[in-house]
Amino acid sequence: MTVKVITYSEARASLKGYMESVAEDHIPTVITSQRGRPVVMLSLEDFTSMEETIHLLSSPVNASRLAESIEQFKQGKASQRGLIDDKEE
Repeated sequence: MTVKVITYSEARASLKGYMESVAEDHIPTVITSQRGRPVVMLSLEDFTSMEETIHLLSSPVNASRLAESIEQFKQGKASQRGLIDDKEE
């Protein structure tokens, strides 16, 4: 994973530009500080995606099913299906 590292002073001087870059490029940016602990700036989209992934993998049964599905896909055993339409029920 690519990560950009900047100082607190750099972030403060060009916050808007860094925010736009993180949101557009989807590259996390670590902001370091001499007196504090570093933090990571992520786009809301990337953060939400990570939270959803953590939730999906938090159940061992669900994680196992996802791993099995990925393996089937890699072996060419996947098939395309349409979405379920509530109106057809």
